[in-house]
Parts: sequence; structure tokens; C-alpha cells
Amino acid sequence: MSVTLEKIKEQVLKIGFRMASAGLVTGTWGNISARVPGEGLFVITPSGIPYDVMDKIDLVVVDGKGRVIEGERKPSTELMLHRAIYSAYAHAGAIVHTHSIYASALAVAGKNLPPILEDQVQLVGGAVPVTRYARAGTADLADAAVAALGQGNAVLLANHGLVGLGRTVEEAYQVCQVVEKAAQVYTFAKLIGHVAVIPPGDVAVLRESFLTSYGQQDETIERKV
Repeated sequence: MSVTLEKIKEQVLKIGFRMASAGLVTGTWGNISARVPGEGLFVITPSGIPYDVMDKIDLVVVDGKGRVIEGERKPSTELMLHRAIYSAYAHAGAIVHTHSIYASALAVAGKNLPPILEDQVQLVGGAVPVTRYARAGTADLADAAVAALGQGNAVLLANHGLVGLGRTVEEAYQVCQVVEKAAQVYTFAKLIGHVAVIPPGDVAVLRESFLTSYGQQDETIERKV
């Protein structure tokens, strides 16, 4: 096993634990994957194993065609979704799929999440669209997600949940965290009576600033679980 693959597996496990601890998924639902740079492979979580007991040996390594290269477990039932997104978006280094409450509520209501918070547009790039309905685990869902994503980093799956993309597993998870917060704020703002949307020009500036000047240059900084 390469050092890079080993590190990616560790990152996927950490995010799985944090995702479950934060209540962004219930039980064994949701899934995570991350590309292995330069190898045409990605690591994906297994189907039906709780995040608090999941270990490296449970993770599955697959190629771009979905063939299992390493691992004894059955990969996530959303393997086709992850494959389709990686195929369509070269910049996506990782994908996190959650079933968080407020994002799921918007997905059930068939409501797009407009660009209302600065951290939302910095990470996502703008609004978060909702797909047409397609059953979980199907090629139809994969197609619907890619069609709706556009140039953004997040999409609401109708009657299902949220998918976040990122350059890293950490960033994809942050996308899901921020979208869930924005969905909650949007719901409260609607109850109050008015939702103020960030103008398109400011959305573009905020996104560009995030990509070019946000964060640290030292990529060795790593969060401890």
C-alpha cells in the first residue's frame, strides 16, 4: 500500500467519524470518497458499516469503471454517483454525501438554496440546486446529480440529501457543513419573512478570493479527531 493511499484512507475514516458525530447522517447512511492522485483510483466507504466501527480494512479502492481494486467489502451503493461526478469534474478530489436535516428538508420541498451566506458562496460558488427525483443507488440519480451541479460544489438530491465536492476530503466535508448551516438560516429567514440574496458580482468576487487567498500555504496542517 502506498503512503498516499494510506493517508487518504485515514482522511476518509476521520471525516466519516466527524460526519456521524456531528449528526449529518443517521446510522450507516451517507458515504465518502476521495481520489488517489495520479492513479485513476478512488477510495470509497463500504455499504452498511457504521462509521464509529469502520476501519481501513473496510474501505474499498475502485477504478474509474467501478471495478474493485482493493478491499473485501461491498462499496457504497452510491458508487455510480461518485464515479459520475469524478468523470464530469476533474477538480473534484473528494465527495461527501450527507443526509442532514435542513438540507434534506429543502431537497424534499424541491427548493434550491440561494446564495445567502458568504461562507456558502466561498465554498460552493453560488446557489445549491436541487435535482429532479431519482431513486437512490441508480445511474439515473448519478445523471441527475451531474446535470444539476453545473459549476458549483454542492447539489441537493430530491427527497434524499446533500452531496458536497471539494479539492480534499476536508473541503468536501466543509461544503456539507456550510450548506447545512445555510439551509437552516434560509429556513429561519423565510419564517421571519425575507431572504436577502448576495448579488452575483459579489458571489464571483467572494469565490475567487477564497480560491486564491484563503487559508494557509502550509498543507501539512492537519486536524486531530
